Amino acid sequence: MNAATYAATERLRNGATLHIRALRHGDREEMLAAFGRLGKEAVYRRFFGPKRGFSEREIDYFLDVDFVDHVALAAVLSEGGRETIVGGARYIVSRPGCAELAFAIDDPHQGQGIATHLIRHLTGIARAAGLRAFIAEVLAENMPMLKVFTRCGLAMTTRRERGIVHVTLALAPDAEGASTDRRDDDPPNR
Repeated sequence: MNAATYAATERLRNGATLHIRALRHGDREEMLAAFGRLGKEAVYRRFFGPKRGFSEREIDYFLDVDFVDHVALAAVLSEGGRETIVGGARYIVSRPGCAELAFAIDDPHQGQGIATHLIRHLTGIARAAGLRAFIAEVLAENMPMLKVFTRCGLAMTTRRERGIVHVTLALAPDAEGASTDRRDDDPPNR
């Protein structure tokens, strides 16, 4: 599978056709426009703090994807006669066999199943690349993202620490479905 040319089509809950494709270097303006449609809460949940924009270095990092150690997919809808990036997901290999996972869906399009479709497609690409696990850090209050992970069909383990949930998703096909939760910030039972 060539992640750099990846493309697929899905149907959203509202019946709209979603195009999922490899992020392109030419997507700069659309990517920045999608960020501009994120509300303060969505930005906080994604970046763990307020953020008004990106530096040129950050933009280059987000767009210069090698599709080996850094894979990024764009979620694209036709709106008003033009193609609009409404979200995206990426993984970045953090150690052999393991990649960190991140998502962002603009506010007007949240709750339509876009992240669910994106994780399924990233899972296929990661498995084809020989990865064994995804990891993610999620704010404990970010229940929508935690639900996506819980419902994605991959075996999930979590560890909670100071308001952050450390999520591990097993990519092995034989490890699907189970989940465990451990809280490091909970007091011991007495």
